[in-house]
Amino acid sequence: MLVMSAWCLGVLNSHHRFFASYAAPVAWNLAIIAVLLLYGPGASQQRLAIDAAWGSVLGALLQILVQLPQTMPLLGPLRLHFVRVHAELRIVFNNLLPVIGSRGVAQVSGYIDNLLASLLPTGAVAALNYAQILYLLPISLFGMSVAAAELPAMSRATVSATSGTDVAPITAEILRARLNAGLRQISFLVVPSAAAFLFIGDVIVALLFESGEFVHRDAIYVWSILAGSAVGMLAATMSRLYNSTYYALSDTRTPLRFALVRVTLTLVLGYLCAIVLPPAVGVARRWGVAGLSASAGIAAWVEFSLLRWKLNRRLGSTGLDRSYLVRLWGMALAASTAALAVRFSLHTGPRLTALAVIPVYGVIYLGLAYWLRVPELTRLIGHAFARFELRR
Repeated sequence: MLVMSAWCLGVLNSHHRFFASYAAPVAWNLAIIAVLLLYGPGASQQRLAIDAAWGSVLGALLQILVQLPQTMPLLGPLRLHFVRVHAELRIVFNNLLPVIGSRGVAQVSGYIDNLLASLLPTGAVAALNYAQILYLLPISLFGMSVAAAELPAMSRATVSATSGTDVAPITAEILRARLNAGLRQISFLVVPSAAAFLFIGDVIVALLFESGEFVHRDAIYVWSILAGSAVGMLAATMSRLYNSTYYALSDTRTPLRFALVRVTLTLVLGYLCAIVLPPAVGVARRWGVAGLSASAGIAAWVEFSLLRWKLNRRLGSTGLDRSYLVRLWGMALAASTAALAVRFSLHTGPRLTALAVIPVYGVIYLGLAYWLRVPELTRLIGHAFARFELRR
């Protein structure tokens, strides 16, 4: 059922319809939550695990049903013609393994991090998993969403360049323009996410996890991992969009090769920074887990640099203007300074502190973006008002 749900996602994405396909997993999560709330009180942990599994089955079905009302009208009558699609299927299967390899690099890197964390003192694996929940959120929300939205447009434009249709031929300039615009959208949202993890990560962790046996000392420990992950967050998200550009050019091998470089570096640098370095500099071994996330960030920057270098040789110069990045980091640092001032002036519990600090951070960053007329925020506001007027 999850595979069929992904098939619906592919159909909707190819027709530039993204909301239902990416909102569908919410139904999956809600089903699990509802089952646990219904059967949870008084149940054993073993029983809860089984109930959660059946809840995920129900959620998988709901995930399909949420998408079908939009998917079916786009398909027309379904008929299987194996001879007609033979050439297209050959292309799909030729691209399948390279895409799985390059897209799965995050999972492989995460597995390596967990493997290395298991060599550290007790608690390192759990802390790493807590941090990964937060670290993957901006990558999924901002990096993957922009990459998924741009891939159909890039692919359609690339195909039109050689299909002889009436659509204007694609040029390297058009691809560069779409890529650079997507990079600006990603960085506008990822830079403040990375800065928040770096400067107020303890507040964020405490808001979500600090209760029961999870004390403030544990929040600081997880924060150290989040701070390390901030090193490569922007590179990891921008690499997603570069991968989509390669896929639009029917090149799946290049991202795979560079993904293998990243995995190798994750293993080598992770071992050096987490296992070898802390004892050598007199730091407690438990803090080596922060070296894991930082070294993974370095590996992400190497992969991003290789992707950009190779693509620039084909399309010309791509990437972000330094002045734009300086502006974003300046706004993020100003917001962090204000948030830290609020943080140290309060003497309340973790949740009340977070409810004061995090909104200040967000308001200052967005306020500065509005004052400086950052185009990405202006377009976002204009798009939101346009949709509101359309619904009215």
